[in-house]
Amino acid sequence: MAQYVGVSFRRQGQIYFFLSTPFVLSLHDMVLVKTEEGIGFGEIVALRDDLPEGVDPETVKPIYRPATAEDIAIDRENRELASEARKYCQRSMARLHLDMKLVDVEIYFDKSKMIFYFTAPGRVDFRELVKDLVRNYRTRIELRQIGVRHETQMIGALGNCGQMCCCRRYLRRFEPVTIKMAKDQNLFLNPAKISGVCGRLLCCLAYEKDNYADFQRRAPKLGRRYMTTQGPMKTLRANMFRDSVSVVTENGEELDFSLTDWAAMVLPDQPRVVAQDDSSDDVPAELAALMDPEVRGQGGRQDRRPKPMRKDNRPRQGGDRGPRPERSERTDRSERAERADRHDRSERTDRPDRPDRPDRPDRQDRPDRAERPRPRPESGEGGERRPEGSGQPRERRDGRPRDKRRRSGPRKDQAPKPTEQQ
Repeated sequence: MAQYVGVSFRRQGQIYFFLSTPFVLSLHDMVLVKTEEGIGFGEIVALRDDLPEGVDPETVKPIYRPATAEDIAIDRENRELASEARKYCQRSMARLHLDMKLVDVEIYFDKSKMIFYFTAPGRVDFRELVKDLVRNYRTRIELRQIGVRHETQMIGALGNCGQMCCCRRYLRRFEPVTIKMAKDQNLFLNPAKISGVCGRLLCCLAYEKDNYADFQRRAPKLGRRYMTTQGPMKTLRANMFRDSVSVVTENGEELDFSLTDWAAMVLPDQPRVVAQDDSSDDVPAELAALMDPEVRGQGGRQDRRPKPMRKDNRPRQGGDRGPRPERSERTDRSERAERADRHDRSERTDRPDRPDRPDRPDRQDRPDRAERPRPRPESGEGGERRPEGSGQPRERRDGRPRDKRRRSGPRKDQAPKPTEQQ
């Protein structure tokens, strides 16, 4: 049977699995393996007969060879070079006034590449720093920005429980932690109590989130009255460790029931209240700062639920008006109403025997339009008087442009005025 070994290239780093055949290896042995970046020097930290879940057997490669004394000496030399490079990089950052903090330096086994891990509050222009490091070490340089969780994992610290931080001891991957996990566990939302050394939410909040989520689904809603076989009762609190719920009766007596007994006591056909998840908008600013930036950005979109649709049998305000017609039907109705209005108006105009309408003179008795005196505007824009014969077109009062199809010259029925000769 094939034996798999877990190799870690850095202390407290990610574990990668390889085939140990045909070598016989044991824990804490140093080996050389082939990776996509080249030859890697690592330590065996796990021995397994089968692969863990999520690892594809086709991607597992065999061990290149066990490390020799010469390989161990090269690794020791690389560690000394990394310590020297860290001091040199810190001096260069101080000289260039860069707002960044150097965390660790990693050097490949064959010295083909050096990786500098740092943290910064934002984006940093470190091009001059890279040029300085390349001139000094004559190899490929990579500056990689990491988060505060990875910084704590590399450095190590003591947690609130008094033990070594979980990320330093055994955690290899970080799961997203949200404020809702702390609320489900009925913790006091004090930033000093629910945050770790790194300034983010405690990683241990995600350890029992599935147990608390299952308990919240089975437990009744707190502060609500239920009708039971023993009369109406109001829920006060729930205890996950005892799997029980505390209620108070109408007489003020407080009782404890297990969730199994409570489910049998509650009468059916009661209105069910669906608990809504707390969105990121309801979280205070000091608590939202404890979450990871990627979780902080996705919280508002993931937790926000669509509003429930309006029921068809729900009465409208002002009575039931029936279904609203389509837009085309509404347009046809308005056109029909407008035509009927014009028709009624024409009938009223053609009615000769209307007593309240004075007789109008016939069209032939009316004065011609050309003979009517046309009022002349007193002033133009801004109160200035418009001179006669200025040739400027008169502006319309309603602000609409003048019709270009109208002739600007004299009309047919209006003869030009004779000019006075001096």
